[in-house]
Parts: sequence; structure tokens; C-alpha cells
Amino acid sequence: MNTSRRQALGLLGLGLSASWFAGCSARESQPDPFTLGVASGDPTPDGFVIWTRLAPDPLAANGLGGLRSPVEARWEVALDPGLRQVVQRGTVTAHPQAAFSLPVTLSGLAPGRPYWYRFTALGHQSRIGRATTLPPPASAPQRLKLVAASCSHYEKGFFSAYRHMADEQPDLALFLGDYIYEYNVPLRLPAVRRHGLPEAQDLAGYRRRYALYRTDPDLQYLHANVTSLLTWDDHEVQNDYSAAWSADPTVSPVAFARRRQAAYQAFREHAPLRAWRTQAAQTRLYDRWRFGDLAEIHLLDGRQYRSEPACTTPQTRGGHLVAPDCPGLRDAWRSMLGQAQENWLMDGFRHNSTQWNLIAQDLLLAPLRQRLPNGEPARWTDGWDGYPATRERLLAAMADSRLANPVTLGGDIHSFWVTDLHREPENEASPVVASEFVGTSITSDGPEYRRFQALLPENPQVRFFDSRQRGYLALELTRDRLQVDLRTISDRTRPDAERGTRASFVVEAGRPGAIPA
Repeated sequence: MNTSRRQALGLLGLGLSASWFAGCSARESQPDPFTLGVASGDPTPDGFVIWTRLAPDPLAANGLGGLRSPVEARWEVALDPGLRQVVQRGTVTAHPQAAFSLPVTLSGLAPGRPYWYRFTALGHQSRIGRATTLPPPASAPQRLKLVAASCSHYEKGFFSAYRHMADEQPDLALFLGDYIYEYNVPLRLPAVRRHGLPEAQDLAGYRRRYALYRTDPDLQYLHANVTSLLTWDDHEVQNDYSAAWSADPTVSPVAFARRRQAAYQAFREHAPLRAWRTQAAQTRLYDRWRFGDLAEIHLLDGRQYRSEPACTTPQTRGGHLVAPDCPGLRDAWRSMLGQAQENWLMDGFRHNSTQWNLIAQDLLLAPLRQRLPNGEPARWTDGWDGYPATRERLLAAMADSRLANPVTLGGDIHSFWVTDLHREPENEASPVVASEFVGTSITSDGPEYRRFQALLPENPQVRFFDSRQRGYLALELTRDRLQVDLRTISDRTRPDAERGTRASFVVEAGRPGAIPA
């Protein structure tokens, strides 16, 4: 509280004691604990989750943000951006065991409208955030706008793409994996903005890494203005890990389990998730979100439940090229999603009644024919090509259930892809079941353009590919069509990078297959 405000209170004759003013001044002298911003997520027709984490020293070595003891915070939710029409308020305690994170699950709100919220703690107020509830399940929305992002490496560039995503004014933002990178750019290689933190391998390390990313102003701007859904890929833990298996065969299962547990805990602490998702031994991310009868988003977890990688070598369990007939690759029992998630997904297909279905996950789903150095055919083991039986079951379930207008979204590969997904995935003569759109990275390096461009003649299912620019996907759904704009940024090394559009595609309702807009 400033001096003029104190004088005004005195003139009003409130009779507040000198000790009260001293206590207030002491609180205000503390550093701002809201250095990581605010966020909202996990929406329903009557609520959502609002989040912040108290961290006056966000990169403190112990990962606790400069605090030691529990802190009480207040929150309020209003109908207006100025928070004059407060409809709910309450208090919540931030504990060191959860790195002083504060997820608050709200209910009892009106469907299909925006709300504004704020936290107060330690004599400071957070920025005001905006969040939206879903429309009623029985409603008939005419339009849905989404943005989708993946692969944001802090050292590789500025996050200007996040600012442009927010400026699209979407209904939801989808984060499709590699929200952080656990490793650092080697000192011998160039980096746009080095942070000096060690590689994240334990709980303190992962907490510091998330805190670093959340200090970025453009990421804060996106989270403060757009409600989000999040899934993960590999860099939230370790490059190319699969379920319980490290990509490094020399790492013991016990040691990797400790690392994965630490990484999962830090993810939970920095995500606006409902409490039931984090109470089991394994964090449950896969779920559905319905927008009336217009669309349903099926969000998948492509890392946590995988079968053990096939065709491993003494050097790696991670992604590498193998012959298509390598032992075990096509075993029917192997699963990319795990049996429980597969059953959940197929059941949802059978009981779906929306006009559009978006299957959002972390990877390129279409098969990609590649070549070994000797010229022989090859497949990449770390993606869907490493689990072809699951892909076959997924596309068969879409076709057999007559799922309305399925479209898959992915990331990971640091490049734009638009593909046809066939009933028989590697038989382009079979019917097209769904359309696929994969976004390029926010900042991470793209794969070699010429090498992948040379593969396209052998992959007629690919409608479009480009790895040379960074950016995101912007989607607009109506009852008759989906338009997807492949958004780009002009220069990842500049925080003021401008937005562009590399290409635009349309999928018409009832006609799978993307066409240029």
C-alpha cells in the first residue's frame, strides 16, 4: 500500500493502528511471488482450473522458488476484466511439498462464457487471467477456434509464437508435448539465450526448468489469456524415453523410475489439472472435452503407457531407423497407448455424437517410409511407426465406428505435415479415414528439409511438408468445414518476430482429406 493510500484511509477515520501499517509495509517489502504468472485449464461447462505458483526467487537452487513455509493465498473469480463483479472467492494454502503451486478447481459457473480471476498472497496480487467454460453438452455451437503448439526449447529462441497464438483469440490452446527441454544446448554450439542451469534430472532440476520457461513473458501472456489443455511427449522427462524405459540402456530401471517420478511431479505442479488426475500413481492426462454437438477433443498420452520399444540395440532404446520386418516391431500385442487407454478411446468412438472429432496427441501418426544408409526400406522406432499395430487398430476403429469427421493433430517432428490417414495405413489404395495436421516447433531446430523432401515420392499419403520455419497450428471449425492455417514466425532469434502463414488447408465435413484453402 502506498503513502497516498494510507493518508486517504486516515482521512476516512478508519482508525487503523500503526502496527497494522507496519505489518502491511513489511509484507509489501517482500519480492513479488507471482513471477510465473497464472494459467487456466481443464475446462467443463460449469468450471475450470485456475493455477499459479508462488516463487519470489523462481530459479532458487532447491527448486522451491525462494519460500520455505506454507503460505495462504486468496483467489477471486469475476464476470468482468476489472473484477468488480466477483462471483466466487476463497483461500488456499501453498505447501513446499508441491513447490508452492496453487491449482484451484472451480465449479458452479455458467457455461460457454469467459471469466476473469486473480490471486493474492504475501502482500502482492497476480496479474488478472482470463478463462472460459465449455458450452452446454446439448448446445449447438457454430464455431470453435483452437491453436496447437509443441517443442519449445528455451535456448533455441524466443517464444514470440506464443504471443501470436494468444492474439488469435482462440477458445482453447493445445500443448502437444515438449513444453520444456530437459537438456541444454552444448556450449560448443550456438544458442539464442543460454540459461546456465544444469540438465534437469531430479525434482529440483525439473522444477527450476519449468520455472525458467514460465518466466517467459510470451508464454505467460498466452496462459493468462487462453484456457489450455496439455499432454506431454518425451522431453518433459528424457529424449526418446518410453514408459518405464530410459532411452539409455545403461541406466537402471530403478534410477530411471526416480527420474521419471520427479519429472512427472514437476509437470503436475506447473499444469492447471484437476486433482483427480494427479492422485493415482500415474498422472492421468488422456480425456475428452466436448463443445456441444460441434466437436469433441480426444486428448491422448503417447508416452506413459507404451510397450517396451522394439528393435533396441546395446547403444539405444531410443528412436533409430530399422528394417520394417525387425523382430517384434509388428507384434499385435504391442501398444503405443496401453490397453486401458486404447479401450477408452475406442469406446469413445463408438458412443460419439459430435459433428467433428479431433484426436490430439504428440506425434506424426501417418506412416513414413524412410531408407537405411544402404538404401534398404526403414521405419523410425520412437513414433507411431514403432507401434504399427496400434495405428492399425486406431484407424480401423475410426472406420468401423463411422466416427464423424476425424482429424488428428500432432507435434514432435519440428515441421509442418499434412497427411491422409488410410483405413490400411500403408496401403494408399484403401479409403482415407481421417486427415492429419502436425505443427512445426515453437523454437526447436527442424529436421533436414532436403532429406525429408526426398522421401515424399515414396510417401503419397503426405499432402504437405516443410521443416524450414517455426510456428504453430491455428484451427477454425464450423459445422461444414475445418480450416487449418500453418502459422509461422519470421525469426525465432527475435522477441518481436512477426506472424505469417505458410499454407492453409480445408477439410470439408463428410469428405476426409485436406485440400489447399
